[in-house]
Amino acid sequence: MLTRRIIPCLDIEAGRVVKGVNFLGLRDAGDPVALAERYDAEGADELTFLDIRASDQGRDILLDLVTRVSQRLFIPFTVGGGLRSVEDMRTVLLAGADKVSLGTAAVRDPQLVAHAANQFGHQCIVVSLDVRRIGGRFELTSHGGRASTGIDAVAFASHVAALGAGELLVNDMDADGTERGFGHELNRRIAQAVRIPVIASGGAGKVADFSQAVIEGGVDAVLAASVFHYRKMTIADVKQDMARRGIPVRPIQPQNLSAM
Repeated sequence: MLTRRIIPCLDIEAGRVVKGVNFLGLRDAGDPVALAERYDAEGADELTFLDIRASDQGRDILLDLVTRVSQRLFIPFTVGGGLRSVEDMRTVLLAGADKVSLGTAAVRDPQLVAHAANQFGHQCIVVSLDVRRIGGRFELTSHGGRASTGIDAVAFASHVAALGAGELLVNDMDADGTERGFGHELNRRIAQAVRIPVIASGGAGKVADFSQAVIEGGVDAVLAASVFHYRKMTIADVKQDMARRGIPVRPIQPQNLSAM
């Protein structure tokens, strides 16, 4: 069986890691380089770096920071925020990213996903979906959750998967930062609609939430931020719980344990 991945996320604003609730009320959570180094040592399977205001502010990603973070990592590194073209993606990959995450740009031009997959391979392309429930449906947003699109999130997920996305990062805006658990219905609908890996994001509050995201949501990986940043739990705690429940995970190596 494929192992399930645990992925800490660095949401970046003005060069610092930040975290809020429902994408609002952001507060400082630390230095991105130091946190990246810590998560690598603690046994994270991957790390995601999202420059959360780049698209909203119409600016390029903080490339120097991407480079400095990548230099501290020995695990796969996904970078997103403000990537608008194939050339933007190439620049980030050359700066040390292993994958790129497309959000607003993919909403604006879904064919960009196909162009990127053709250039770099589908395994490098993550499409990030910022989703909120509107009535009885799940609606896709853009610009870091600040703009409504009217697009059905599940249908869009199927569309970009067909265009060549290698993974989907599903950000449940209603659950984000609440620590009340992941949005299993949203994740399950998307996971059942596509044949590529789905990463759940938004809502982690206790160790068991990660296992439930896999069991009830059917996802392939689970991403979290504040519960790791503020040491409410460790990656080892999560992996131990998953292993007890029969969910396959990559073991944390002895050298990682000694660094914790």
